Amino acid sequence: MAMKNCSAVSEFMLVGLSTDPYTEALLFVLFLLVYFLTLTGNSLMLLVLMADSHLHTPMYFFLKQLSFLDLCHSSVTAPKMLENLLSESKTIFVESCLAQAFFVFATGGTEACLLAAMAYDRYVAISFPLLYGQVMSHQFCVRLVWISWGLAFVDALLNILPAVNLDFCEDKTIPHFSCELSSLFPLSCSDTSTNFTLLLCSSVFHFFGTLVMIVSSYTRIISTIMSISSSMGRSKAFSTCSSHLTTVILFYVSGFISYLSPTSGSPLEVIFSLQYSVVTPMLNPLIYSLQNKEVKAAVRRMFRKYFYRLL
Repeated sequence: MAMKNCSAVSEFMLVGLSTDPYTEALLFVLFLLVYFLTLTGNSLMLLVLMADSHLHTPMYFFLKQLSFLDLCHSSVTAPKMLENLLSESKTIFVESCLAQAFFVFATGGTEACLLAAMAYDRYVAISFPLLYGQVMSHQFCVRLVWISWGLAFVDALLNILPAVNLDFCEDKTIPHFSCELSSLFPLSCSDTSTNFTLLLCSSVFHFFGTLVMIVSSYTRIISTIMSISSSMGRSKAFSTCSSHLTTVILFYVSGFISYLSPTSGSPLEVIFSLQYSVVTPMLNPLIYSLQNKEVKAAVRRMFRKYFYRLL
């Protein structure tokens, strides 16, 4: 790799989504609304899941963790993106950029593990309903959540620590709306082949590993559902998985294209990064509330109780 001219770079410039002021103003309003809906939807979901005793089950324990995680994941990138849409400089300190890249990687990795844990929860609930309470005990669920966070943070550290030692060149423009490791490597004067290989291997291992667990769980779920004689029973069993499947598809399709895209800064990568880090966290509460009768019933009970107090 040819060495480039190096200088002491203290800031990067995030190009963002557009350079046209009018378009930036429209995008600011749009994504401010998206971020507001993300905060409102996930906060409301957390409130409902904590307040309603009917939802204190393993399935909704994981859903509560997912809502909290979506709040964290969207808050890593959205505020800086909104600031840059109104700013002319669009700069970010190198240290802040690396910190953002770390938390994007960590929260995304945690969500992958959490979705795998939720798939296993559905497998146990459908395939072994009589043993469900015993297998998916509260202690076991808490352990799975801690393991999800732990694995993701270790994976993020393994990737971010080598990146801290990279030298960056005079070209400090990041063709993206947020800092991600794949966007930083082309700006470095150092040899990043090892960093890129490490990122690729850990992404494949982490995301494909959890995807294999999800596919394995759903293969067994489908096998169990097909053995149910009643068509109503099959429909009811599958309906408990539909929300989770929708979330998995949105997360993995956008995540794979975002992280494994060969050309950093391409329009396709930026679009799928937006879906992965900004849009999907907004959609998850809607997916689980609109497709889940128990959640909708809990929301109605909470609002009835609230309005009765007002009256």
